[in-house]
Amino acid sequence: MTYRVCFVCTGNICRSPMAESVFRARVAEAGLDDLVAADSAGTGGWHEGEPADPRTVSVLEEHGYDSEHTARQFLPSWFARLDLVIALDTGHLKALRRLAPTEEDAGKVRLLRSFDPSAGDDLDVPDPYYGGRDGFEECLEMVEAASTGLLAAVREELEGRAA
Repeated sequence: MTYRVCFVCTGNICRSPMAESVFRARVAEAGLDDLVAADSAGTGGWHEGEPADPRTVSVLEEHGYDSEHTARQFLPSWFARLDLVIALDTGHLKALRRLAPTEEDAGKVRLLRSFDPSAGDDLDVPDPYYGGRDGFEECLEMVEAASTGLLAAVREELEGRAA
């Protein structure tokens, strides 16, 4: 049975598609493509149907990641098919937990940087949308750092299912 992860930010054109792309690469490197699926969405539908922000695309491609993406809005009905919902900042975390139909579903929502032991107390990935390219580079660094721990947590879940 596939383990499903969905990354969520505001409009699904900057942070969450970046996190999805990086995590998919980590999953592929680990040889887990047939066991783990990743996608992304936004808390709002402002950019639905649009590609990722051009700065997200260029930073991803420059670092060797896939940048194929179409923005969409997260729907509460998705909780039923997801194992983990990864929020990119505390605002998303709160919004997603409010959307969750059950307490169990609310428990599926985690902050991405909570998987990075070096993140310290600030677990938000800042929104790079209104800034320059350096904000997108910083976002990628945070996403990459957290993806390693996230993959380890998902691998542990998979091993628990197999036991």
